[in-house]
Amino acid sequence: MTAPWLTPDLAQGAPGAGIKSPAQAAARGWTPPVYPVPAALSLIGAVLLGFGSPWGLPVLALALLLAVWTGRNLLGRAGLLGACALLALLGFWREGQWWNAPDRLAPWIGATLTLSGYWDGQLLHLSDPDAPVALAPKPLTPPGQLSVRGSLVRPDGRRIPGGFDAAFWLRIQGVRAVLVGAEVRRSQAEGGVRGWFRQGLSVNLSAQQSALLRAVELGERGDITQAQFSDGLNVRDAFTRAGLAHLMALSGQNVALLVAALTWLLARVLPLRLSWVRYPLLLAALLGFWWLVGGSPSITRAVLMGGLVLASLWLGRGQLDLYGVLGLSAIASLLYQPGWLFDVGFQLSFLAVIGLSFSGRVAALLPAAWPLWLRLALVATPCAELATLPIVLHTFGQWPLLGLLSNLAAAAIMAVLVPLGYLAGLLGPLAAPVNALLGPLASALLKVVEVFGHAPVLSWGTVSPAGFATYAVFAAALVLTLLRRLPLWVLPLCALIGGLATALPSRLRPAGEIVYLDVGQGDSTLIRIPGLNMLIDGGGTPRGDYDVGARTVLPALRALNVRSIDIMVATHADADHIEGLTSVMRGIRVGELWIGQRKDDPNLGMLLRSAQERGVPVRQVTRGDSLAVPPALLTVLWPPGDTWSGADNDNSVVIRLETPTFRTAFLGDLPDPLEGQLGVGPLDVLKTAHHGSRFSSGDAFLKETQPKNAIISVGRNSYGHPNPQVLERLQAAGVKVWRTDEVGTVRWPLP
Repeated sequence: MTAPWLTPDLAQGAPGAGIKSPAQAAARGWTPPVYPVPAALSLIGAVLLGFGSPWGLPVLALALLLAVWTGRNLLGRAGLLGACALLALLGFWREGQWWNAPDRLAPWIGATLTLSGYWDGQLLHLSDPDAPVALAPKPLTPPGQLSVRGSLVRPDGRRIPGGFDAAFWLRIQGVRAVLVGAEVRRSQAEGGVRGWFRQGLSVNLSAQQSALLRAVELGERGDITQAQFSDGLNVRDAFTRAGLAHLMALSGQNVALLVAALTWLLARVLPLRLSWVRYPLLLAALLGFWWLVGGSPSITRAVLMGGLVLASLWLGRGQLDLYGVLGLSAIASLLYQPGWLFDVGFQLSFLAVIGLSFSGRVAALLPAAWPLWLRLALVATPCAELATLPIVLHTFGQWPLLGLLSNLAAAAIMAVLVPLGYLAGLLGPLAAPVNALLGPLASALLKVVEVFGHAPVLSWGTVSPAGFATYAVFAAALVLTLLRRLPLWVLPLCALIGGLATALPSRLRPAGEIVYLDVGQGDSTLIRIPGLNMLIDGGGTPRGDYDVGARTVLPALRALNVRSIDIMVATHADADHIEGLTSVMRGIRVGELWIGQRKDDPNLGMLLRSAQERGVPVRQVTRGDSLAVPPALLTVLWPPGDTWSGADNDNSVVIRLETPTFRTAFLGDLPDPLEGQLGVGPLDVLKTAHHGSRFSSGDAFLKETQPKNAIISVGRNSYGHPNPQVLERLQAAGVKVWRTDEVGTVRWPLP
């Protein structure tokens, strides 16, 4: 990973050339003017407070302490404190202005309509009213003019543990509505400069090579995320597992490589007397690049920092302080868009730069006989990864164990591929000679991704506020150790205490709960009791290419810190129950698979083949089978096993869970009147069969079970689930209903 402000003609081999680090400044007896840092922290703290986050108070306190410590005299401290106060007020005001902006599409929520506008590959930008709209499903058409028809609804928030909060992410992008069921009526590919540029990234290239180049050069990831390698591994998943996902998210690396290539070229093309022209040319190139790829948070940060450095050098101001430039960039970015503070790309971009700022000190710990470029190359990625570690684990739930090797391999390719890609884009349809080189480079990068995409990863759950605080203490100890302000033994002590503090609670008090996952129109339930993790069904959909197991269930399991499944249950062969189990089995260790009826079914067959490939024993269960995990007892109540129905639902595996103080049952899609043959007995919680269909939860069954609560796993559907008559029967019986389509995932603690 290369620092985004590197200009090779000014560098002496160290990252951050053009910017003076605090270590460099101290070595020359000069204290850097880091005044923008406390001012930026004040702005961040105020935005957090405006959003309602308690983290704003410690951030503001840190800003005030830094302002007092940084000021050289009383007047300087007073001025800096005043600047902090002013930016705090501005931040609080801008956050409120952003959050309370009028919703121009509010009058049309719930309506079915046709919308036309500019499609950038992610969002549809309307002109009247002036508002962006998300589309679901996302069209596979290239950027350009697009006309679609669908129903306008509010986006969903986070509905599963570790799930993607689409509503908040879209709000950060300024989106307040989603057009669901989007059907493309008319599309026209974009022309002009961007259309010309995209042509250059396609001439004489395969579809996969072109998709990769558009992702790396323009940040358009729609096509590459749909691609798969020959063994079925999704390319997007492979990038993440390899630790190379940042290559598809435009960042400072792209800016660094672009500036480096242009600087090298201008140094050889411009006469010496015109050398001053290079800075305005580089600034113009930066602005053109920002316009071309769009102003994402990470790119805006990199362009701002690069622009400040180039402007300083152009004006003869010399090197700038790294943290001061970083602070100014944060101030400009957040005043423009306060919501960026909550954008993962924005967070990772700034944290990576902070981590890279210590690469010189870390490189100095390696043998001096090694070349400086090698030492910096070896430490740059670990420094950036360590700085971004908690955000990566919290967001993606995994950490690539071979990320250093994959980044070293990819960096060499990217150093050539990115500049050549921009050249190909500028040449447009005339890029065939350049693409003769780009094609093999793209294939080589994909090969690196494929190889390291099969490498092991460290799975992780959701990082709690206590986890972030613990990591902050460790990071502070690490920095102070590098600055020789703390003895070395303090660092492993902090790591040990932090590890124990975060690991012991779950060991001392293991989770006991039932998690009814919101998998849309489908079913998936996790039982967590000390000594047992049981997953009953894994959701799925017979339509589209969305993998519920990989995109919904697995992230939820990781977020809940479930590292393995002891027993996986496939209740019956319906796709909305077991399709997702195959991906779950591929992504997590499974001890045993329970099934009911063995039959010739594609979904069940795929699951059984996956179990065979991974050495997972398969057990066909029938009525009377049981498993005791004190104090809990799990009993199979159906199928009887002696005869089988021609209807899949009639053969559903039914399991009752009981403890000394609690009883519940999981009925799959078993219909009434078969429910009455189970002999379930009284229940505290009923997991209604078949998503609340009209064939479930009859009066006699409710009278027998007398549940106080009922869970209905359901999503948008055309089957009429849950049936109004079922809801009326439950209400008449005094049962409180919890629907996953209304409340999201339901977590029920076991007493």
